[in-house]
Amino acid sequence: MSTAKALPQCWGHRGASAAYPENTLASFEAAIRDGAEGIESDVHVSVDNIVIMFHDPSLDRTTDGKGLIKDQSWYGADGMEQVRTVKEPKQSIPTFAETVTLLMLPENQHVQFNVDVKVQNDPARLFDLMHKVISSQPDWETKLAPRILVGLWHPTFIPHAKEHLPYCRRSYIGRNVWNARKYFWDSVDVFSVNFDSLTTAAGEQFRKDVKASGKMLMVWTVNEPHCMVEAVRWGVDVILTDVTQTWLDLRQALSVDYEKITAQHSRIFLWTTWKYYPPWQIFNRLHESSYLESVKGPFVAVATTA
Repeated sequence: MSTAKALPQCWGHRGASAAYPENTLASFEAAIRDGAEGIESDVHVSVDNIVIMFHDPSLDRTTDGKGLIKDQSWYGADGMEQVRTVKEPKQSIPTFAETVTLLMLPENQHVQFNVDVKVQNDPARLFDLMHKVISSQPDWETKLAPRILVGLWHPTFIPHAKEHLPYCRRSYIGRNVWNARKYFWDSVDVFSVNFDSLTTAAGEQFRKDVKASGKMLMVWTVNEPHCMVEAVRWGVDVILTDVTQTWLDLRQALSVDYEKITAQHSRIFLWTTWKYYPPWQIFNRLHESSYLESVKGPFVAVATTA
């Protein structure tokens, strides 16, 4: 039996990153081919002011390159444009400009773009460079800007996003619903929260408050079908996943017979999974806050105008 229940959108976390090297054009293209409504990726800036799509601050984990991105040039014989992924099929690192070009193709102009702004960035420099790329596109104010969601981990980035990218929606990203409330609530339209953090009593209340406020709730990174179904029960707006086809197939099945499919996925895992219990949750929140503040300083509330 079908139902009228709204089902979450599918956004590819670093693209279709289970099948292709993460944060590459091949991964983004695969997610779009699968039918994802959006893609998510991360940004860093090279010495020569090229914004690139990459998760880690260093090249070491996923490529044949070495060292910190902020210390290296993009262009040249030794530049990062020469770097290739370790995972097959080997791919180059895409730039923000190349990714925008992909999204401006006529067949891709429905795709949303979640830009995860890593805390190692200088926000004024990054957002100015992003603006130059965005505003160079034809009809960017109507065909591109409304599709870009700028994801922020630290409140010091908020005023810079407002100044340089006022036309882009903003989101909080993180595991800490208390920080989300205290430092981001009035400055963002979207909350992108780790799945584990939303399983708690505080997470449940946060979900309800976000929904009541009319803001948007995204959950990451959801790769297991039982977690996907739980996110559907929560009423989230977007599921960020490495396995885009898995969620899209499950979503289709749910649209055909919601009751049957949800009944096949028990909720018992919420009580049998150790990482959903307070000690681990507290550790994760403290670790995340400590890291973010070690890079960008203490969390301080910012003005909520504009």
